[in-house]
Amino acid sequence: MPTIGMGEGLPPMSRLVYGCWRLADDPDTSPSAVARKIRMCLDQGITTFDHADIYGDYRCESLFGAALAEDPGLASRMQVVTKCGIMLKSPAFPNRRVKYYDTSAAHIRASAETSLKRLGVEVIDLMLIHRPDPFMDYQETAAALDALVDDGLARGIGVSNFMPSDFDLLQSAMKHRLRTNQIEIGLLARSAFTNGQIAQLQMHGLAPMAWSPLGGGALFDNGNPAVARLSARLAEIAGEHNVMPEAVALAWIMAHPASIMPVVGTNNPERIARIGDSLKVGLDRETWYELWTLADGKEIP
Repeated sequence: MPTIGMGEGLPPMSRLVYGCWRLADDPDTSPSAVARKIRMCLDQGITTFDHADIYGDYRCESLFGAALAEDPGLASRMQVVTKCGIMLKSPAFPNRRVKYYDTSAAHIRASAETSLKRLGVEVIDLMLIHRPDPFMDYQETAAALDALVDDGLARGIGVSNFMPSDFDLLQSAMKHRLRTNQIEIGLLARSAFTNGQIAQLQMHGLAPMAWSPLGGGALFDNGNPAVARLSARLAEIAGEHNVMPEAVALAWIMAHPASIMPVVGTNNPERIARIGDSLKVGLDRETWYELWTLADGKEIP
């Protein structure tokens, strides 16, 4: 499995990342079942695991941590990414009136400390602000994020869903460098290629992370006109490489020169075992644009 360097002080991360947002959706959330998924990823070189405090209605980090407690040797073989800043309406917080964002220093510190306890790890490899906060005091947020690194709670800091202006604003007040922007990228979500998000990361030598690279399963919903146009060609390319069509969709993302890191989440053991198949697929420039055209429904300008 290829790895991506994330900069000084951070370990390299696997090109493919396992997304843990669905762990709580599995009927079997026992530590042994979660540990089995982790080992299936590690066995194929997927060493980076993506979390957020809110995943599974605040349950997924704890489920993952219970699995690590059952098999303590796993933690030393992985890198852990997590996120903070979204405040969900939830039975876990019955007094919360609305969903909102909180990027205050107090919340960032409390979130990091809580995630460390839930996950049962000594340090978060990469802590991300989950979404841009319209109410953000960027200087306060920047200082709080810098302090996570200075105090050893996190090795590095990044963001998620930030536009270039949001990214630049936060970075302008930080002494530590932001390491990534995790954004929606896929055949059904192509705007990051043209709205400056990917271009900005390339300019700074940073690898984007791609959440929901398969559209949360929408890429296989034949009721979607884009999927109807894409499905036959994806199947054809998949057949040429003896892989599933989703491997071709992931390969399309990874073919781009920005070194994009897809974050893939599934509870299906057969699908977990085949995440790495996307590395078997090579796409040339014309085929890359062919799939873009099919997804878009029209030729590029």
